[in-house]
Amino acid sequence: MSDRSPLPPVRLASEPELARDALATPLLARAARLARWAGPATRIDAGGALVEEQLPAAAEVLGLSGDDAAAEASEAWRTAVDTGLVEITDEDTGAVAAGPELRLLTGGSPHDVLTVWLSALDAVLADASVPDLDGLLDAMDEGGTVDFDSLPWDPQAEADFLDGVLTNLYLLTVGEDGPGGPVPLPALAASVIVPGDMGEPTNDMLQQVSDAMMRLDDQFRLLEPVGLVEYRPVDEALLGEDDDEDEDGSGAGGAAAGAGGAAGEAGGDPSAPVDEVDVSRYGMVRLTPLGLYGVRARLLDAGHDAPAVGDLADKGADALLDGTAAFPPAAAHAETEQWLARREPLAAAAELLAAARGTDGGAPLRRLRCQQALSLVGPAAEPALREVLDDRELGGLARVWLTERGLADVPPPSEDMIFWLTIDTVAAQLAAEGDSAELHALVQGLAEQHGGFFAAAWRVDHPQTADVLEAMGRLHPDKRIAKEARKAAFKARSARGE
Repeated sequence: MSDRSPLPPVRLASEPELARDALATPLLARAARLARWAGPATRIDAGGALVEEQLPAAAEVLGLSGDDAAAEASEAWRTAVDTGLVEITDEDTGAVAAGPELRLLTGGSPHDVLTVWLSALDAVLADASVPDLDGLLDAMDEGGTVDFDSLPWDPQAEADFLDGVLTNLYLLTVGEDGPGGPVPLPALAASVIVPGDMGEPTNDMLQQVSDAMMRLDDQFRLLEPVGLVEYRPVDEALLGEDDDEDEDGSGAGGAAAGAGGAAGEAGGDPSAPVDEVDVSRYGMVRLTPLGLYGVRARLLDAGHDAPAVGDLADKGADALLDGTAAFPPAAAHAETEQWLARREPLAAAAELLAAARGTDGGAPLRRLRCQQALSLVGPAAEPALREVLDDRELGGLARVWLTERGLADVPPPSEDMIFWLTIDTVAAQLAAEGDSAELHALVQGLAEQHGGFFAAAWRVDHPQTADVLEAMGRLHPDKRIAKEARKAAFKARSARGE
């Protein structure tokens, strides 16, 4: 999690909904049940685990049976201890009792419940980052201290790898189109191993992807019971195919070759289309709503800028317009709706208009976001819009708002205001979307509708006039018109003494 660039805004479920999900996760539910069961007769070993003799009773309390019952009961107990649901009351005798965190699960707020769940998640992620228990035991001295330098793997590298995978999964989930379908495990592994600018991955790199995929299969099996992901594991039959292939001397084997093929087809892009029938056998994973909350919390702890829709609802209009400047349209719309819901329409409109003023580099985009926000405000805001009709920076968008609602007595804009608003609008679109198809169409439309546009536009007293005209010269497909735009940009810079 080393990259600190801002992440896309995420839409989270409400805390009560997330808390209900957390309480229903198998691991936390079992840990809470064991915490209520723990008492004076319960004993633990020096490491805090239940002594082996008590595992059958713990499994019975949890309603577990079969070969894995003892292991699942032991895991639930470790979670109860790690989260404070169980506390050690006497280290000498190994006596335990229900811990203070148990009361948070039963009588605390939704936020309290989620705090306990995050502790459980941290513990499970730490376990998932330990791929080789035998290696860990071999590196332990007689006193129980681990010599990490002698381990056959790097614990920090393993944790960083899993963090990178979860971050990529998070980015796929918070995209503009909202949560998508499950992500193929080979493609997800490739996304953190294969460089994005690589054409065809090498065989060695595909083998790394295959190895990583098998590690992730183990890790996601651990992470599903805590509610982080929904996971369809690797088809066990593939492992048998892998063994058969290896015995025949055919190299990487079925699972490895298949994983490499799926990763190669996706080109390191988890969102790339692949054969759904084949790739699903190699594992499919998606973050749950609770998992989305959990990964975001970890990203925030690591120092990332990971906004959530609703973060700006209680802040001023300046924070809203600046904060949503880089948001995708749907997220900006949702954030603005929440902000407006807490305010009276007239006061909200006045505050938005005041925050939209300015001649700094971010001002055009603020005014665009202001215009989009005002489109969600009802007719009660009319007085605030009429008040700025004579304002050079805001008069144009005020006229647009009033006209769109069919209101009477809207004075026509002056030619100076029309040109100023045009430059401001193009500057905002450049800041919001760069060289988008919509901007290309806007530039072409302006040049076609106004034959003398560039002859007049260079005179516009807007701080970004020259930049806008240069961009229009770059974007317009007609060489003659593009040359006119560049000449106009030169005139604008000369007039400003640049």
